[in-house]
Amino acid sequence: MTEFPSRGQSVRNIGLLSAVQALGGSNSSIVMTVGALAAVSFSPDPAMATLPVTAMIIGLALATTTATRLIYRLGRTRGLMLGSALAIPAALLAALGVILANFYIYSLGTFLVGASGAFVQQVRFAAADSVAPDLKSRAISWVLFGGVAAGFFGPQLSAITRNWIPGSEYAASFLAIVVLSALSVAVLSQTRLAPTVAADGQAGQGRPLRELLRQPEIFLPMLGASVTYALMTLIMVAAPLAMVHFCGHSPDAASGAIQWHVVAMFAPSFVTGAIIRRIGAHLVTAIGLLLIILCAIIALNGITVGHFTVTLILLGLGWNFGFIGSTAMLTSAYRPEEAGRVQAINEQVVFGSTAIASIGSGLLLQLIGWQSINILAIPLAAVTIVLLAWGSFRRPAVA
Repeated sequence: MTEFPSRGQSVRNIGLLSAVQALGGSNSSIVMTVGALAAVSFSPDPAMATLPVTAMIIGLALATTTATRLIYRLGRTRGLMLGSALAIPAALLAALGVILANFYIYSLGTFLVGASGAFVQQVRFAAADSVAPDLKSRAISWVLFGGVAAGFFGPQLSAITRNWIPGSEYAASFLAIVVLSALSVAVLSQTRLAPTVAADGQAGQGRPLRELLRQPEIFLPMLGASVTYALMTLIMVAAPLAMVHFCGHSPDAASGAIQWHVVAMFAPSFVTGAIIRRIGAHLVTAIGLLLIILCAIIALNGITVGHFTVTLILLGLGWNFGFIGSTAMLTSAYRPEEAGRVQAINEQVVFGSTAIASIGSGLLLQLIGWQSINILAIPLAAVTIVLLAWGSFRRPAVA
């Protein structure tokens, strides 16, 4: 029988993990804010300016399995500390790439920042698996609420440090990641998380992966999270470049819009768990996808700073509902001994899809334009909503 930390310890862990989410989320929001803008002056081709952001997402996608295995081998606290520490040399490498105006060193640095982010993504599972079942959805949402701070810290630190190194715009923004990552390691050292349960594939260690993936209670949350995250990335990665280089808005306006987007991604988290408990994770996920459809419609109706800002705010809200709803669905569908395998494949699917969306974002912006990108989002979100509606009428399987 799984033993859970006391309520007091659970609350303490949630608070500390929320701080880790804030610090780690600030790392990724810095890259999202300045990744393309820093690269555009020394990119081999304008269409490749989004590649450093894409490299971060690819790094995250490729590192998900390794991150999960290390966390389950080393324990949650030590595994997460290792991931946070990885961002320190990664950020130094990215800063060096900017200083040298070397696109490939810079992209390698952001790739490794993404690999570190694969560990940060496991924070929500660490929270969910370290509390009693009735607290899972609230633990996930409260931890992700730490991303509100990331929404402010990341873009603001990017703007403040933008010209700290003369002749190397945005290089100092990556040095800020070094400081944030060191703080994250210190905070994680104070956590006392539930022990991991290793599954060795023998009898009594949970259902085979093939059987798990045939369960709608498993694959529908993966689909919901994948589509939500991929559509958010598709639109978000293209937005700063569309604002600055296609619509003539200032870099400060783009940073401001991204800031409110990141805030909108995490601000609802304080209540998302309670909403899930009231109306169910399927419906919350579907509402998130509806918000993404609405954001695309707003984008199709204008290219002012206001249109971009509202679009990105709705996109962030949609991500929050869709991603937390999907995660809550998934964490209620597996047994403790199945957690490592299910979480690993989920992260591969979610962030593999996200990497493809990020790669396509810059290319599609050049080939078909900002508005066409938003048109593509509508049918993908709509089909996923239909599948979630089908899943909500099924009787959940007993794990």
